[in-house]
Amino acid sequence: MFPLQHFLILSAILFSVGLLLVVIKRHAIMMLIGIELMLNAANLNLVAFNQLYPNHRDGQMFALFVIIVAVCETAVGLAIILRTYHFYQTSVPDAVAELSDKP
Repeated sequence: MFPLQHFLILSAILFSVGLLLVVIKRHAIMMLIGIELMLNAANLNLVAFNQLYPNHRDGQMFALFVIIVAVCETAVGLAIILRTYHFYQTSVPDAVAELSDKP
């Protein structure tokens, strides 16, 4: 069994890398990957803190719920990115100047 501190350090590193991807990268898909890394860091924290109470499965259930939400968020995010790319021919969010109702 690994100590709790190892999981928390790994989770902090994952969250920091995800935050850097969201802040620094200009490509929409890389921003989406950064958000996924941050959600995975939160999942790691939930499961790690669940080690303190081995008879309860609350942390694992919350982690499963976060995974389901992350899958839905990824599907909707990719659909929006693909539709934006199809319409504007770019996946850089700063290049999309205005929203239009043209098909």
